Amino acid sequence: MTNELLKLIEEQSPGSTPLYIVIRGSHAYGTNVPTSDTDYAGVFIQPLDDILGFNYKEQINDNKNDIVFYEVKRFLQLLQTNNPNILELLNTPEDCIIYKHPIFDLILEHKEKFVTKLCANSFVGYAYEQISKAKGMNKKQNWEEDKITRKDVLDFCYVIENEKTINWKTWNKKYDEKFCGVVNIPNARDVYAVFYDIEAANCFSDKIPQEQRENAIQARKKANLSMGFGYKGIVKSDIGKSVSESNQLRLSSIPMGEKPICTIFYNKDAYTQHCKDYKSYEEWLEKRNTSRWVDVKTHGQRIDGKNMLHCTRLIQMAHEMAEGKGIIVRRPNASELIKIRKGEVDLQSILDNVENEIHVIKQLFENSNLPEKVDPELLNDLLIKIRKEIYKC
Repeated sequence: MTNELLKLIEEQSPGSTPLYIVIRGSHAYGTNVPTSDTDYAGVFIQPLDDILGFNYKEQINDNKNDIVFYEVKRFLQLLQTNNPNILELLNTPEDCIIYKHPIFDLILEHKEKFVTKLCANSFVGYAYEQISKAKGMNKKQNWEEDKITRKDVLDFCYVIENEKTINWKTWNKKYDEKFCGVVNIPNARDVYAVFYDIEAANCFSDKIPQEQRENAIQARKKANLSMGFGYKGIVKSDIGKSVSESNQLRLSSIPMGEKPICTIFYNKDAYTQHCKDYKSYEEWLEKRNTSRWVDVKTHGQRIDGKNMLHCTRLIQMAHEMAEGKGIIVRRPNASELIKIRKGEVDLQSILDNVENEIHVIKQLFENSNLPEKVDPELLNDLLIKIRKEIYKC
């Protein structure tokens, strides 16, 4: 795998020198399960010409973002903000370090100096993001069945009766939609008059017995009459499930003197939004992390356990930092965190306790002896030393 990672760096930033490559994520935390992917991260340094010219590239990654590498300047910039992901890289367990250039020890030697009071905000901020993701009711996996069931135009048509509206499918007990004709009602947006071609229905509707249909056809032929008005129906009847289908009703020409059977309102905006939602849901089904979805579906708590695992982990790590224990990436309570991921504990109770835990953490950081922020001069000196050493200047 090391060769593949080095190849990725060379392909996206030719001539760059790798400085640090590690396994990150669940394998580093010790919370990986059999279905866990292996993610990688690291640091590289671009050639001098790229730095001086227009080819500077602060970050490279693969298509899935399972692999991410930071140019050393960008890495140090993120380090200055106490970015949790960056701080974790510096404290990666030895068994997850794939490659380390000797020059990178210049940064590792100072890693304790990068833990500051700013970590209270950065780690807590990341924890809040995990909470938002965990309980977000708009997550596709929590969508109500009604929202993920494919509907058609008629599900959004409502018959207007007095001061009420009734869904067309509920209201219509006797009319064959294929023989209906629809026209706009002037000055009334999305409101239509519906007419019914009784003669055409008598001749061709499947709701009429075949013998009766044949007799009606013969009678009209003998009388030299047409087989009806040729109404187009309310909607096209031979469409599939594609969301690109028309969201318009089919309008017909109505002869003078015909009386409508009802007036309908068509909620076109709602149907259009439904089509977008359904398409989004179908795309999610194709791309979702199946094993993670099964976990949430199995424990049935409508809260993503993996997000709650990370929330809990971040809060615990922040607590340890505030107490002067440094950054402990390999979690000593990994088995408990895995239970949270699988929903084997009450996830709602964890959510309920988060605010109190965050309040305690902020108090601990405020009363700690940690520096207020990372010394910018230290970062500047490190960057200059590393570039001079690599570029031999």
